[in-house]
Amino acid sequence: MAAGTSSPPSHLSPQPVPPAHADAALRAIAGFEAAKGAIALLAGAGLLSVLHRNLHQLAVALIGHVGLSPGERYPALLLSQVDLWAHEDLRLLVVAVGAYAALRFTEAWGLWRGRVWGEWLGALSGGLYIPFELWHWWHHPTWLASAVVLFNAGVVAYLGWRLHTRPAQARRAAASQP
Repeated sequence: MAAGTSSPPSHLSPQPVPPAHADAALRAIAGFEAAKGAIALLAGAGLLSVLHRNLHQLAVALIGHVGLSPGERYPALLLSQVDLWAHEDLRLLVVAVGAYAALRFTEAWGLWRGRVWGEWLGALSGGLYIPFELWHWWHHPTWLASAVVLFNAGVVAYLGWRLHTRPAQARRAAASQP
């Protein structure tokens, strides 16, 4: 600050603080995205733990543990799928899960810190899911499917609205500075 002045130069003045509800909404979305990343990491760790095990034997033990018979219809379907997975290389899937988790954590960090790129990442990545969610909802209309579509569309709409109004907010902030 220059001697004898009571306010800092305009280039040093703090940026306008967004309303508290905007920060709360962004942080809630960021927390949700971080939780999705953490769940993905747990799923990846679960996949890693079964990479070198007999998946069929593990599935039979799990089916027996919950009191079902491996010969019943649904347990037999599960076992046939497990037998298909046993011949696949799950390492690529583990890498994909890790990349997904990294994307979710990156988005969460950007949203938590109020970064424009975080909002773009959230709007684009969330928007990519909407056609698939709508297809699923159309073919399997349930309350849960409806809630997922509405929640995701709401998040994408909110982030899109923030991105759309950001230039006007910047112009107002610049005009209010001396």
